[in-house]
Amino acid sequence: MSGAELEWSRGDRAKTAAKLMVGWVALLWLLEVVDVVSGHALDGLGIEPRRASELIDVVPAAFVHFGFGHVAANSVPLLVMGFLAALGGLRRFAALCLVIVVADGLGVWLVAPAHTNTAGASGLIFGLFGFLLVSGVVERRPLGVVVGLMVGAVWGGSILLGLSPLQTGVSWQAHLIGLATGVAAAFWFRRRPAPAL
Repeated sequence: MSGAELEWSRGDRAKTAAKLMVGWVALLWLLEVVDVVSGHALDGLGIEPRRASELIDVVPAAFVHFGFGHVAANSVPLLVMGFLAALGGLRRFAALCLVIVVADGLGVWLVAPAHTNTAGASGLIFGLFGFLLVSGVVERRPLGVVVGLMVGAVWGGSILLGLSPLQTGVSWQAHLIGLATGVAAAFWFRRRPAPAL
């Protein structure tokens, strides 16, 4: 493959990742508009812990939010971290997101306080943060290490704050489970070097 073809391939991948994440964030905003217009009918898609009927909401809960402020707070980190993770390949990215969303949702269902309703993309965001933070080290890729350091520098303080049980109205459990799942996923989805011929 020539250098020009390689560059085109990287550029094409970046465009696809950008379109995917812009579409994803736009979907979150559209769902919040529908939620408001419907009198907050979508809020019921959040996860209420330890009720068997709520297991069906494990995945949808990652897409609904409790107001425009909630979705706004999640939009930029999801857009940026999702884009960076998607650069590693769309199939791997889809599997990564599915694992984080399902593990986070099930974890919330198991350990969140009774009589709570948990929804939003923040569990996924914390998972993507954990993945990006360590995947470069796990895969021994210098560029990945730099990306992890940059993501840590930009969002590390917010991530630590989001893990505090002292914050009210925030599911620190969802954040912690998402973060742990993302770190574990960096090992699970790591690229192994091609065998030498």
